[in-house]
Amino acid sequence: MVGGHYTYAEVPLFDELFGAARNNYDKVGHFFQGFVPALLAREIPIRKHVVNGSIWQTFIIVSICLAFSAFYELMEWGIALVIGEDAEAFLGTQGYVWDTQSDMGFALLGAFCAVLILPIIHNKQLRKVTHQTT
Repeated sequence: MVGGHYTYAEVPLFDELFGAARNNYDKVGHFFQGFVPALLAREIPIRKHVVNGSIWQTFIIVSICLAFSAFYELMEWGIALVIGEDAEAFLGTQGYVWDTQSDMGFALLGAFCAVLILPIIHNKQLRKVTHQTT
């Protein structure tokens, strides 16, 4: 909601954060664009027993998150083409030529954090749910 009020490029809290010349508020959003879908992408194959083995599960989860991020970046690009002159404010690239790639990199980082940090908690919750339904 904060990004919607100020636009991503102008959120006051992230002005020149860590010495950056640009406002990196959108990177927080892209981190969670990888983190949150990873929870869903992890739970569905586990509950449905679609993929066995943690290495394959991790690979598929991260791949789904990157596909979601790439789709979002393509939508941003398409909308920017349609709106024309106002695209810079919409995209929040702030003249950063690698914005799309870094956005996807932050989504990848978010997905990796989710699959590395949360499995212990997530598996415990899934065991509770499966014991209740059986």
